[in-house]
Amino acid sequence: MAGIDPISAVSDLAGTVINKIWPDKSEIEKQQLAAAVELVHGQLNIDQAEATNPNMFVAGWRPYVGWVCGAALTYTYLIYPLLTWWLAMVHPELHAPKLGNDSMLYELLTGMLGMGALRTLEKVKGVA
Repeated sequence: MAGIDPISAVSDLAGTVINKIWPDKSEIEKQQLAAAVELVHGQLNIDQAEATNPNMFVAGWRPYVGWVCGAALTYTYLIYPLLTWWLAMVHPELHAPKLGNDSMLYELLTGMLGMGALRTLEKVKGVA
């Protein structure tokens, strides 16, 4: 029994059991952060490949959606209020057309601006 030390074997077993029951939160957080960073790096590589593609339908969808969101937000917060005010003064019987569900524009634009990575980190951490 020269190679087996009963005290260190019991100590290692107790340490393993304790770590299974009460895991080290800082180590778990480090692993979750590393997974989130790896996910973001993967997405950045995909974004870079899309941006350098010569095909307009591969590289152009993101700018197109950005311009559509920008135009819709411009209409919602600048043009629509001014048009409503002007029509109330000039033609009170007319009403300016309003966009449907403009709250979805924020989600789309925020995701395009890169804030989606923060939500990914929340999901990894288990935040509802």
